[in-house]
Amino acid sequence: MFVHNISPVLFTVGPFEVRYYGLVYAIGFLVTYLLFHRLAKKDRIKNLNPDRVDIFMLYAIIGSIVGARLLDFVFYNPSIIFTNPIEILMVWHGGMSFHGGLIGGALAGLLFCKKYKVSFYKLADFAVLPFAATLFFGRIANFINGELPGTVTNVSWCVQFPSYEGCRHPSQLYEAAKNLIIFFTLLPLYMKKKLKDGVLFWLFVLMYGVLRFIINFWRDDIRWLGLSMGQYLCIAMVIVSVFFLSRLNKKKQKANN
Repeated sequence: MFVHNISPVLFTVGPFEVRYYGLVYAIGFLVTYLLFHRLAKKDRIKNLNPDRVDIFMLYAIIGSIVGARLLDFVFYNPSIIFTNPIEILMVWHGGMSFHGGLIGGALAGLLFCKKYKVSFYKLADFAVLPFAATLFFGRIANFINGELPGTVTNVSWCVQFPSYEGCRHPSQLYEAAKNLIIFFTLLPLYMKKKLKDGVLFWLFVLMYGVLRFIINFWRDDIRWLGLSMGQYLCIAMVIVSVFFLSRLNKKKQKANN
């Protein structure tokens, strides 16, 4: 058993606190920006130049944060939208939905690509790599924060989290491992450059949906008919990704005929 007593604060500067969770995503966006900037300099994606990378990142950051925040309430606490809608703007109170962030970021990316005539799939196929890596560190930060714990268990590696009864599965670390698996599965596929545009993006969606669906059985969530809201959303991810992967495969077969 591990007794969790890790401070979520990395350091303080006067009245300001620098927390691991915020730092992870700030660094994640910065690294993603630098990688896209390097990609644009090499002219790897048509119509994507360094100046447009700045615009794309603005679209992506706003879209993902708005989507993550808004849909966190839609999926998990819809009553707030009607009783205290201003709470949605209070991001410092916490509450971000991965599924909402993915949807918001993807829609923002589509708007950017349509406006600047950039291939969405070429953009998305690359973006999922730093995204998966950032999600890995993000789940580590969830563990440091002692939030989103797993179900009560007696396994030898269980963790006693502050403010939670019983020793629990470190489900945050399970999810971190899941994101690492996704990253190291997709990276060599991207390097080989043999897949049709869009396949890597939908493989990310598929793998994330399947793996998180399984891992969520060890996460302490509210359930309806035996499944959590996150698992229902993962089922949707799998259905949508299989549809689009099938569609891309059919297009490939037609092109080869």
